[in-house]
Amino acid sequence: MKRKLLMGAAVLVVAVAVVLGVLWYMMGEPLYRPGMVRTGPAVTRPLQSHDESFWTMEPGIRLYHFGDGAGRNVLVVHGGPGYPIRTPLAGLRPLADRFRFVYYDQRGCGRSSRPLDRFASSNYYRNMKQLDGALGLAAQVADIERIRRILGDRQLILVGHSFGAFLAALYAAEFPERVAGMVLAAPANLLKMPLEDGGLYEQVRARMPAGLKRDYEAYLERLFDFGSIFSRSEADLRALNAEFVKYYRAAGGRTPEGPEAADNGGWMVQAMYFGMGRRHDYREAMHAVAAPVLVIHGGQDLQPEAGSRAFAAAFPKARVAVMPNAGHFAFYDQPEEFAALAGKFLGAL
Repeated sequence: MKRKLLMGAAVLVVAVAVVLGVLWYMMGEPLYRPGMVRTGPAVTRPLQSHDESFWTMEPGIRLYHFGDGAGRNVLVVHGGPGYPIRTPLAGLRPLADRFRFVYYDQRGCGRSSRPLDRFASSNYYRNMKQLDGALGLAAQVADIERIRRILGDRQLILVGHSFGAFLAALYAAEFPERVAGMVLAAPANLLKMPLEDGGLYEQVRARMPAGLKRDYEAYLERLFDFGSIFSRSEADLRALNAEFVKYYRAAGGRTPEGPEAADNGGWMVQAMYFGMGRRHDYREAMHAVAAPVLVIHGGQDLQPEAGSRAFAAAFPKARVAVMPNAGHFAFYDQPEEFAALAGKFLGAL
């Protein structure tokens, strides 16, 4: 009898946890809120190993990195989420005689640590919290602060692209006194959700060729099937996330050529979704950022110029530069123009 009662209690605990997870998803509340990193456990400089290609962030988490150039450090935060930069950006190479650009793979993608593969537990809420703790927005922001400490810089200069621009902005809001300036290229307009224009997935849907519309709708159902998310593996999610590139290109988005599934993130992408939730407003937190901000928008990007301008408007000292003949990857499309804009801004810091 006692054993049956214990089993019943265990089942009840699991059921309550699942309900909590589902309720969270239905409400769309974010797991990350600005200030969580700054007011949380102290972010310190971790003890480093002798492997110069990797930084140690915490036990079990190492980040691959490489540098290009000489001079003042500039940390490059890649986008995606979950798509690392393999070689120095063409739009930054002309500036490598004045700056040392530091590239790194965010935790959960590329050559950096991927701490999660499969979830053995059926406890949805516990899995969600584990995922967020290992790979979520707070962990990614804390990594940037750890990198600053490892580099030994009093203040960081940040170059962020797409979702990486969003991450850089969150870091600046958490540690405004640690930021000297930011170049944010094609920033993902995610400071407030939901978006009035529906965001990237809706922009792609509106431009999808008729022959792919049904496939794209089915893809979105699979991508956002959070009810069964924890039955998947890292490999499953890497393939799912990489599949979006096909539809993005079909809608007219230009991307660099390459093996999309080789380095991209799996669970870390889902951690970003859980972290943001379906509704949040982080704009007020950006008011604390006193550093100058340059937002670079490609005139042929699927994200409209209004999105980049709305992102810039959240910062007290931001201006927008439009590159009419560039797309989402302006530093590849028009590298000389990008270098001229970024170089003038960085040189004034």
